[in-house]
Amino acid sequence: MTVERLPTDWKSEAMRKRIAGRYAKERRFRLIGLGAVVLSAAFLAFLLFTMMGNGLRGFTRTEIALTVDFPASPLLLDPAAITDESLNQANLPMVTSTVAKQALGPDADTLLSSTAWITIRDAIKADPSILSRTETIALPASTGIDLAAKSEGPPEAEAAVARMEKAGVLTTGFNWNFLSASDGTDPAQVGIWGAFKGTLLTMLVTLLLSFPVGVATALYLEEYAPKAWWTDIIEVSINNLAAVPSIIFGLLGLSIFLNLLHLPRSAALVGGMTLALMTMPVIVIAGRNAIKSVPPSIRDAALGIGASPVQVVFQHVLPLALPGILTGTIIGMARALGETAPLLMIGMRAFIATPPGGISDPATVLPVQIFLWSDEVSKGFVEKTSAAIIVLLAFLLAMNGLAIYLRNKFETRW
Repeated sequence: MTVERLPTDWKSEAMRKRIAGRYAKERRFRLIGLGAVVLSAAFLAFLLFTMMGNGLRGFTRTEIALTVDFPASPLLLDPAAITDESLNQANLPMVTSTVAKQALGPDADTLLSSTAWITIRDAIKADPSILSRTETIALPASTGIDLAAKSEGPPEAEAAVARMEKAGVLTTGFNWNFLSASDGTDPAQVGIWGAFKGTLLTMLVTLLLSFPVGVATALYLEEYAPKAWWTDIIEVSINNLAAVPSIIFGLLGLSIFLNLLHLPRSAALVGGMTLALMTMPVIVIAGRNAIKSVPPSIRDAALGIGASPVQVVFQHVLPLALPGILTGTIIGMARALGETAPLLMIGMRAFIATPPGGISDPATVLPVQIFLWSDEVSKGFVEKTSAAIIVLLAFLLAMNGLAIYLRNKFETRW
């Protein structure tokens, strides 16, 4: 059957117009795609610029050099008999305030941090002999002075900063206390070590529980489970669990681990078990996909040379699927690292002033610590929140970098 065509179908002018229109559509699509990439990069750059601008100041601290004449100060202690108990009974906050007023003037209490006496206490504990001489100690400044020295603060604080800079007693340097201390009420003394250690312990429990169970489940479903209705139900359930909102796992952990099993509240053990429930479906799905990607010829060749089914799985299939399994595991762990809602449900939002000593001690994690600091009234916690976000992002980047390294190290190409 012959189809008649209109004369315009084969005219060169009409063909050129159609081709030009098609090329124009392709150029528009390319420009739209490029615009989407540029817009995404701009949002990412804005986020990083904002976090870095506020967060980098959180890693610094303004200090005031205070010369303390210990023999002439109200603090009368014997350097040879100094103990923690004697320091606790020495009323160091009042002594520090008195010495500071003698050196800095009557407004010294507004210039120094309310926890500046802790620095003097630590200096005495480190070297009790300073009680017999005059010593210059750098004490943390108050929040107003710290903000005025690093950015903008109240006019009276800026005037005090100018006066102390002229006297040469004001310095701003790296805040090591931020990396070694725990939570507190004073922005000048808070740190992330307590939350960071709690994060490490929680992630360790999560990995030890979710990885072996998830990999074993993936191996069973792919290599041993028969094709039946109950295995189909298990597969559908696992896929649904991977999409369940994280706060549901928090409610599950609250009802089972705390209310039913009476495990310690706000502990890394309970947090890790709760996050393991959330991470396990992700590991199972990633493990099954990695096992499926192993060519059937590998199994056939191993069986052909006399290997048993168990040897085929553990000596041939599992090593080849390991890069995909490890990548999925670390991505699932990175997702768990950023979760806050399930941990809030099990009480990991407690005020933790000391780092946890084990998985059963009260602890908190970095996302929850960021949430708590963002809710504080003091302006000094704003930069501490951004600094903690930078640490969390660095932790996430390190985990993703580890996933890429492990994938490239164990990956086998054929």
